[in-house]
Amino acid sequence: MENFSEISGLKQWGMLLAGAALVTGALYFTVFKSQEDANAAARQTLDAKQRENAELESYRPKLADMDRQVASLKQQLEIEQHIVPDQKEVDGFIKMLDAEALKAGIEIRRYTAMPVVSKEFYSEVPFELELDGPYYSMLSFFNQVGKLERIVNVSGLLVASTKKPGDAKAKHTYQYAANESVVATCTASTFFSHDMQPPAPAAARR
Repeated sequence: MENFSEISGLKQWGMLLAGAALVTGALYFTVFKSQEDANAAARQTLDAKQRENAELESYRPKLADMDRQVASLKQQLEIEQHIVPDQKEVDGFIKMLDAEALKAGIEIRRYTAMPVVSKEFYSEVPFELELDGPYYSMLSFFNQVGKLERIVNVSGLLVASTKKPGDAKAKHTYQYAANESVVATCTASTFFSHDMQPPAPAAARR
């Protein structure tokens, strides 16, 4: 076999070129091809991400409107929770009526819990009330209760003079003040959203 140095110059160049071609081919199918495949996969991922970003960008003008809608819904929910609370805050309901009675200048002598009435989306919680005070103060009390943010329905109202409290079906007779002229009984109902237990009966106050 001829040594490389003994081969003619033309053959030497041919052999060098053939060797370079073999090395280049080997490198292409081992290193370069795998890198090219990786680059192609990366380009596909980049293209997909760019398309996703473009789609998200199309929603940007609507984002402010969506934020305003969410804020409006939250505000409506807060208002509705005041009107129809999602918890049976019986103590809060009694304190609210006591505060209105104090402002009007009347006495609420008794709260008696009555059976809860369950509806599809809410529960109605009624209380029997016994009240007394000056006539116009009594009118003022019921007027203010009707204006409360929280829904309170008053029904079955009976009114009688302090001299004949039995005419209003009052269960007890109290030491009425000199300026008190009427006794009243009624049912005051408040409302709560569901998934709650009925309240424990409130003790009668004397």
